[in-house]
Amino acid sequence: MSQRLTIAVDAMGGDSAPDMVVDGVARARMRFPTVHFLLFGDQTRIDSLLASHNHLQDAVTVRHTDQFVSSEEKPSVALRQGKQSSMQLAINAVSDGEAKAVVSAGNTGALMAMAKVTLKTLNGIDRPAIGGLIPTQLGESVMLDLGANVDCDANNLVQFGMLGAAYARTVLGRERPTVGLINVGQEEIKGSENVQQAAALFRAATLPFDFYGFVEGDDLGAGTVDVFVVDGFTGNISLKTLEGTVRLYTEYLRQTFKSSLLSRLAFLLARRAFNKMRSRIDPRLYNGATFLGLNGIVVKSHGGTDGFGFANAISVAVDMITNEINEFIMLELSEFGKQNSTEAVVSA
Repeated sequence: MSQRLTIAVDAMGGDSAPDMVVDGVARARMRFPTVHFLLFGDQTRIDSLLASHNHLQDAVTVRHTDQFVSSEEKPSVALRQGKQSSMQLAINAVSDGEAKAVVSAGNTGALMAMAKVTLKTLNGIDRPAIGGLIPTQLGESVMLDLGANVDCDANNLVQFGMLGAAYARTVLGRERPTVGLINVGQEEIKGSENVQQAAALFRAATLPFDFYGFVEGDDLGAGTVDVFVVDGFTGNISLKTLEGTVRLYTEYLRQTFKSSLLSRLAFLLARRAFNKMRSRIDPRLYNGATFLGLNGIVVKSHGGTDGFGFANAISVAVDMITNEINEFIMLELSEFGKQNSTEAVVSA
């Protein structure tokens, strides 16, 4: 990166904040030497942690606040009472133009509510969606929504498809992404009314991606499409199931290799391959989901991650900035929205 940019960080968000956050910032700084960080939180605690990272002296500015949003706090309460919280002040930095993006490992509902109220949505987008990358047999795919919208109508799902396709083009380099709707089966007659209507809208509209049709849960690992579209309820469950399955099989392998002397020897022989596989599916490598559709870049880190994972969430923010994803989305909405908007299709 040739130009310096600033990223706002909610230093008090996450299970192990601010320790994990400062560690993540230190790791990210090594990857991106020109990035400056605005850290919002308890200055005394943050400064004591920064003291052991000499390379952060000129890279970090700390803005003190003793308020933060807890993981249990309701979004409505956070909106009313958290105006001076580390999360809200970090979002304000993006709204005020001080920072290009905000990264937080805090309360997901509160972060979405605050960001939506403060930053607003892009023109043509009714609801923002949480989008993230998932590992597949073919590399990586985008999945959204991962939990922002439990109830979605057909138009929401079509907009998610447009947002996910823009992500796949700008970040993954897919020239014409394929988009699939997650359903209980691939047959045309299956699925809820909203999913059926969304499929009809996808097929009728002229959009800058290819609509594959319905996909199922096992298509996630296969990487059948570049973008998996789903409501937030199902998407969040799917994501947590994927993460839990990875941990389960990792533990199974660990127990198997410890079960006997011969198994321990086999592990020593296969350790390099095993470590390569483990690093490929490490959830920390995919940490950092983007709130797509907002008039500003907001990245949500997993609350239970470590410094390595948080650094990857920062990397996602840098990726979004350098690829100018919001500008790309707005361009596509302006080009295709007038003649191919979902509202036009519905009224036809």
